[in-house]
This record gives sequence, C-alpha cells and structure tokens, in this order.
Amino acid sequence: MTIAKNYKVVIIGSGAAGLTAALYAARANLNPLVIQGTQPGGQLTITTEVENFPGFPEGILGPELMDRFHKQAEKFGTQLLYGTVTKVNLNKKPFELEVEDKLLTADALIIASGASARLLGLESESKLMGRGVSACATCDGFFFKDKEIAVIGGGDSAMEESTFLTRFASKVTIIHRRDELRASPIMQKRARNNSKIELLWNKVVTEFIGEIDSGLKGLRLKDTVTGEESIFTCQGAFLAIGHVPNTQIFQDHLEIDDKGYIITQGKSTKTSIEGVFAAGDVQDPIYRQAISAAGSGCMAALDAQHYLEELEFDE
Repeated sequence: MTIAKNYKVVIIGSGAAGLTAALYAARANLNPLVIQGTQPGGQLTITTEVENFPGFPEGILGPELMDRFHKQAEKFGTQLLYGTVTKVNLNKKPFELEVEDKLLTADALIIASGASARLLGLESESKLMGRGVSACATCDGFFFKDKEIAVIGGGDSAMEESTFLTRFASKVTIIHRRDELRASPIMQKRARNNSKIELLWNKVVTEFIGEIDSGLKGLRLKDTVTGEESIFTCQGAFLAIGHVPNTQIFQDHLEIDDKGYIITQGKSTKTSIEGVFAAGDVQDPIYRQAISAAGSGCMAALDAQHYLEELEFDE
C-alpha cells in the first residue's frame, strides 16, 4: 500500500469535537484533514431540535447545526475525507493511518471518533430514532413536557436520566429486564423516592410502535419470566443502557480506561503518546454534550499546534 499524502494534522471524526478542532487547526494554517467516518456529523445528525447550543435562541435542527460546522471548517481550508480508519500505527512518526484502500500519514493526530449509545438493534428503534425514541435525555427531554415516558435500563445512567426527565414528563416508567436494579444504592433511592417514577420489572422491548410522521405511540414488551407480550403506551422512550466509546482500533496503542475511554493528561487533550490528542466523547464519559465536545476540540487543536511548533523549533 502506497502513502497517499502526509498531513500536518489528521482529525478522526466529524462531530462537534472533530469539526471544531478542524476549524481551529485550519485557522492556524495547518491544513487539517478530517476523516468523517460512516456517520458524518456524528450523533447530532440523529437529533431533532437542539435548543441548548449557545447562539441559537430559537433552536436548530441537529443535522443543520452540523452542516454549519462543516461549512465553517471548510471555509478556512479543512479537507474532508469520507471513510473509516481501519488500522493505525502510532509507534512510528509520522503516524500511519489506513483509510480503506489509502495509507495516510500525520505529524499530529487528533482522535475525535466519539462514542455510540448502546442500542437494542431493533429495526423500529432505528426508524423512530429522533421521533420519540432517543438516547440522550439531556438533549431531548425538553420536548416531552407533560408526556408519559419510558426509560429502558437499570443502571446509574437509567436512574439519572429518569430523575432528570421528571422535570418535564408527567410520568416516567423505568423498564428493566431483571427483577432488581444494577444501579448504585443512592441512585436507586433517588428514583424510588420520586413520585413521578414507576418501575416495570422483567420486561424487554421487542418493538417500538409508531410511524415516522406521527412519532412513537408505545412499546411492545415481552415478560422475561412468563414470555407474555403486552403493549405499553407512551409518547417517548429513552435508551439508557450505556455508551461505547469508538476506540477499538486504539486499544493496543493508547492508555485507555476500563470502560474504553481514552485517558488524557491533566487538563490537556494529550494522550499517552506524544503528538496524539483526544477530544469529545471518546475521552469524556461524564458530560457528553455538543458544547463540551466542541470545547475540547478547540483544546486539542491548540495542543496539536503547540506540539507542531515545538517540533519545528527542535528541527
């Protein structure tokens, strides 16, 4: 495989973190390349209206927001490549990246490949995502004022999201496949003490019921003990079964925590390898917001810029 081109900065990922990093790197005349992945724009492209991103008091659709990110990054000279990184070699410099049938090299690498919400994998789930089905309570909870909502899960995330959603919903029902929760005692207590929250045990979702134009109407449930099926009526369903950081190809190269998130040093975006930086959900298991991802993308670009300046000075 021949090397197609060497870049000063390559950014893996085209969500809020990756495109903000690209914007700052491009304005620093670093001519960055963004490898977009299979879902250009990241998770915001499957979000409907975004009302908590500063500068948009009337709200903005997730896909439109990411389209603006793209245009702004391109305006200053960012190059975009559709494709997925299948293999990396971070043991030599410049770093090597295989993107399908191309081999690229980079003097500095910014990893902003994000994290994917764990989903059930149902066809109806995919069809109604953003139309009553969501994997982000903080992003979409506001749209369910006075509605009945289901939260699917049994861990801390499910308890936290259920409690948060009671600010808007008339009722929140936690649907769990077992007869006891995995959540920590304090998180369970908060949920159990909330008068708006109910628990439905030993149930799994087999279908999200509704249409694209009219949205979610309910859930088809199966009892894990008896096998009996039932219909649960609700206007919103939130998946809270965890997130998976997209770090599989970096497992043998970078320092990664037990949940798969890339570990960064102190308040920087530096990873365990000099010249490699990480930003956004790929290194953030806590906040997972577009604005915090964008902020860390800016930090990564500045860290990469300083790293490259030091390289030039040493040479």
